[in-house]
Amino acid sequence: MINKKAIIFGITGQDGSYLAEFLLKKGYDVWGASRDSKKSKLTNLIKLGIDKRINLVSVLNDDFQKLSSLINESLPDEIYYLAGQSSVGLSFLEPKETISSNLIGVLNVLEVCRLIKKKIKIYYAGSSECFGDTHGVPATEETIFHPQSPYAVSKTSAFWLVDNYRNAYNLFISFGILFNHESPMRSKNFVTQKIVSSAVRISQGSSEKLELGRLDISRDWGWAPEYVEAMWLMLQLDEPEDFVIATGESNTLEQFVDEAFSQLSLNWRDHVETKSHLIRPSEIAISKANPRKALNKLNWHAKSKMSDVIRLLIKYHENI
Repeated sequence: MINKKAIIFGITGQDGSYLAEFLLKKGYDVWGASRDSKKSKLTNLIKLGIDKRINLVSVLNDDFQKLSSLINESLPDEIYYLAGQSSVGLSFLEPKETISSNLIGVLNVLEVCRLIKKKIKIYYAGSSECFGDTHGVPATEETIFHPQSPYAVSKTSAFWLVDNYRNAYNLFISFGILFNHESPMRSKNFVTQKIVSSAVRISQGSSEKLELGRLDISRDWGWAPEYVEAMWLMLQLDEPEDFVIATGESNTLEQFVDEAFSQLSLNWRDHVETKSHLIRPSEIAISKANPRKALNKLNWHAKSKMSDVIRLLIKYHENI
């Protein structure tokens, strides 16, 4: 068992809750930062049965003084920054809030760690959205960023901020470039949850129609509980590095829909309608990854591919 302490910013989200569970199993003392720990929805932590095992603290990420007090009081070995607005679609409606939530908080964390005497390892949750459309070429850690949404712009800006602090102040900061990863902890506004939950209801007798935007877009879908291990592995290295984390397999949204309905013995074409108002102002056509570095340096690879992810999501939705 490891005797370490970690702070997770964004602990109530999908990745934060699975990461907290993972670290607790490793023997960590886990602190979780939330906007209001008394009023926050702890649904994910409660589902995992770990809500009582975490030191929850109320901290606004733009409140430098309170954030500084948290880090100085807990003196963690590791900090995982997973907080911020995470919906690409919503970022077009709330660009200012998205950029602020994904940038100001981590800036404050970096400033505190720059001033503190203890050497703290930091992980920042980046995104495959930073790459934009690579036109079918699998993205690696060397691929040039070309963000195509306010969300992607915020994550790309955070990358350069992280890179600057790493080089200027010799901080240990790793930037995880995670491709799409799903689980039952995803919020309902994510398309994968929308597809699977609708397909399950239809298989159980619902007459609803599933409304979607473009079906030709291609994504790399993995299983979130596996991805949090990769975050941890990055901080176990002697020197900070950035990593693409993905399955290496891309499929179109139409293939995802087809697989979801097929696993329920349904023909998706009988139940799905495409709607133009659901198409984003700027959309990545193909998102593809080459996660070879993670395999070579972290000995990590995704065990669950798209069909496995869908099967696991269906099992969950059939039992709720």
